[in-house]
Amino acid sequence: MPDMTKKVALVTGASRGIGAAIAQRLATDGFNVLVNYVSDAKSAEEVAETITTAGGNALAVQADVCDSGAVERMFATAQDVFGGVDVLVNNAGILTRAPITETDDETFDRLVSINLKGTFNTLRVAAKSLRAGGRIINTSTSIIGSYLPNYAVYAATKAGVEAMTRILAKELGGRAITVNAIAPGPTATELFFTDAPQTMVNHITQITPLGRLGKPEDISNVVAFLAGPDAGWVNGQVLRTNGGLV
Repeated sequence: MPDMTKKVALVTGASRGIGAAIAQRLATDGFNVLVNYVSDAKSAEEVAETITTAGGNALAVQADVCDSGAVERMFATAQDVFGGVDVLVNNAGILTRAPITETDDETFDRLVSINLKGTFNTLRVAAKSLRAGGRIINTSTSIIGSYLPNYAVYAATKAGVEAMTRILAKELGGRAITVNAIAPGPTATELFFTDAPQTMVNHITQITPLGRLGKPEDISNVVAFLAGPDAGWVNGQVLRTNGGLV
């Protein structure tokens, strides 16, 4: 049986990459963790097993964040298994690269549905059900600062996430719930390397002041801070976690 005295973290898109690193870090910090996934059950179960093997409590839970009903059921599962949710980390998202002129309707709608509406769906439920003193941590992108070509629609969806972050922080202030966002720069994950030309990877590495791509652990460390007690006075902020690139 899980330790019901522990706080509970729900991490969306946690079956691999940054999401998996966040789930594992929060478990190390003493949270019961829900490892959300949409289709890759095997990877999500492996993340949960890694956590439980290390002495933590974790549950892989399937839900497509685009589906508001599925999101509500996911939070209900958290209530049934762990007694509620204290920390929501919105990590689920997709990345595409294309000029505006070559972005078709299907791609545009998919980016908006997952990155923007998916975040909205979880925020709406969390705003009603998160326990007092909780934390909401959304994921944006440092591209909003660099304005790289070929990322217009992706950046636009994340700009919407940043706007919701700042406004929800004000709406929930009376319940001592903080709402912040992280904005990673280029991070060495499968998502980033998909269709990424090596010349682009080399260029980004060279122009980053710290001389490397980010690692998932670089991002999970910042999330752990925002989820922990030392960040109680940080609210409505976007932390650019990019090694000084922007």
